[in-house]
Amino acid sequence: MRALVLTDFHHLDVVERDRPAPGPGEVLLRICATGICGSDVHGFTGENGRRIPGQIMGHESSGTIAELGEGVDPGAFPLAAPATFNPVVVPEEHVETHRGREHHAPGKHVIGVAAEVQASFADYVVVPERNVLLLDPRMPLHLGALIEPLAVAVHAVGLGDPAPEEKVLVIGGGPIGQSVVIALQRAGVRDIVLSERDPARRELVTALGAVAVDPAAGGMAERVAEVLGGPADLAIDAVGLSPTMADALAATALGGRVVLVGMGSPRLELPAFAISTEERSILGSFTYSAQDFADATAWIGEHAEEVAPLVSAVVGPEKAQESFAALAAGQGPAGKILVRFDAEGSDAGGSGAEGPGAEESGAEEGAA
Repeated sequence: MRALVLTDFHHLDVVERDRPAPGPGEVLLRICATGICGSDVHGFTGENGRRIPGQIMGHESSGTIAELGEGVDPGAFPLAAPATFNPVVVPEEHVETHRGREHHAPGKHVIGVAAEVQASFADYVVVPERNVLLLDPRMPLHLGALIEPLAVAVHAVGLGDPAPEEKVLVIGGGPIGQSVVIALQRAGVRDIVLSERDPARRELVTALGAVAVDPAAGGMAERVAEVLGGPADLAIDAVGLSPTMADALAATALGGRVVLVGMGSPRLELPAFAISTEERSILGSFTYSAQDFADATAWIGEHAEEVAPLVSAVVGPEKAQESFAALAAGQGPAGKILVRFDAEGSDAGGSGAEGPGAEESGAEEGAA
């Protein structure tokens, strides 16, 4: 099989590897498409310290069931059925005790992050059957690669718990911010303003139904109040830098909430009085529960046309190096780049050479 190997930082090679075989309780998936996450780009450059040379990355994927390991029910997992996988793998002995908070389980690993586990920038990947979810056969198969970032957004929105009538600010218009807009709409929220510097991304999120503003124009609190008719009740920061958190706090109402899902910096400087004396709450959000992932999977099957605009480029494995290098150099497209491992659709969007930098898109990390 073909696999994209991180042979060295800043360098991916398409190599031939033996096709893996599923063990007891495992499923072999034939990969259709895998999305390039901001964390993959940071792994490509070596910035985040969570990827190593020799590794096969990838965790945002869709495909079809190719083979079942011993003990897997073929009635539940029919061969050739379209499927995706939740990359957060919880040890079997912790599944029940951490149900609903699987991402907090000790000993978990994330496919695409754990160096010893072959991940899904490859023709095939093996995953535990409990992590496999069937897809609606009516949806375009490659769009299943958008489920993982949507699950990140579903979890973040769930923590923010907005009522439909509330006003929400989203900071960052990259793939996670875009997914947050969709997750908010899924929750019934309609008054959404999104802050994003890149004009192509502002255009994309405007097409999704949010009002996009440029933070470089200054006065975020005033801009948000002008668009929403008052301060935001909830802000979701999908960038995670000190200036973006300051904007989130400044633009929310007294007693408002801020959800931090972006990972742009390991340390933040915060205006303390905007939290204490003005009684705002800050909630951290990382990955998702198994239920969040299942909810995103079920929803996307019935709303594929709503998420399709999130894909800006589809490339074959041989163009992956070019796409990763472009993203690392700050030349990525407005939306997601998918690496497609089946023949259909490769290079359907070009490799994407214009748009915002990896500093912004890479700040928006999901499971990884």
